[in-house]
Amino acid sequence: MDNSFLDNAPLGNEVVYSSEYSPSLLYPIPRKHGRDILGIEEPLPFEGADIWNAYELSWLDAKGKPCVAIGSITFPCSSRNIIESKSLKLYLNSFSTKAFTSVEELSFIIEKDLSDVAEAPVSIKITSSEDFLPAQSYCSGFCLDGLDVTIDTYTPNADFLCCRDNIVEESLFSHLLKTNCPKTGQPDWACIIIDYRGPAIDREGLLKYIVSFREHNDFHEQCVEKIFVDILSRCSPERLMVYARYTRRGGVDINPFRANYAVSPENASIFRQ
Repeated sequence: MDNSFLDNAPLGNEVVYSSEYSPSLLYPIPRKHGRDILGIEEPLPFEGADIWNAYELSWLDAKGKPCVAIGSITFPCSSRNIIESKSLKLYLNSFSTKAFTSVEELSFIIEKDLSDVAEAPVSIKITSSEDFLPAQSYCSGFCLDGLDVTIDTYTPNADFLCCRDNIVEESLFSHLLKTNCPKTGQPDWACIIIDYRGPAIDREGLLKYIVSFREHNDFHEQCVEKIFVDILSRCSPERLMVYARYTRRGGVDINPFRANYAVSPENASIFRQ
């Protein structure tokens, strides 16, 4: 089979993961190539759709705070083109530093861009972490993501970490941790859980610190260790565990935890795993 039409597709080729919005990243593949081989002609002898679930959809709100969600995208089988899957991933990642005033605005842009490339009406349903019930399958305690903060720093900054004098024992978590592979620049997405006993950590500062990893390049394990040592150094908790549940890549998810006490956290998936 002649696959020369894939020569310029991102799949199988080295690419740069861009965090600047660019619909030109989308790569169309005509359905006709496959249908000619099968002898399928117009009018089509069937109807239907292709349903794609994107587990790594993220953007910024008007104050620069990241939002995360699952996007369910529906392509009608009557569309002229399908979209090469790696190009869709690159396209969705290009929203990671773009701000939107509402989910509706984001949905409109994605639907328009995909419809233009597919040459047929494409729809998307965006489900946020707050709306996805299994989100609490492991994470418990206080979710930092709803805090009303303005964020403009996306490289690690431990200066955001501070604490008060009162001693607490609590679990805090956020779905907004994003780091990047140090080799490929490919984005890695995680829920980060901080369980500690000690001086009360300032929650807004902690959220800003977590988000500050958004453009950071390092392995999952090193990112968790950096977060652990930064919190230990800045806040001096008596007891501390940092646990990251990363989304899978190539069918494998990596979930490092580091603690200064004996603990065996549950190996349970979160809503994007």
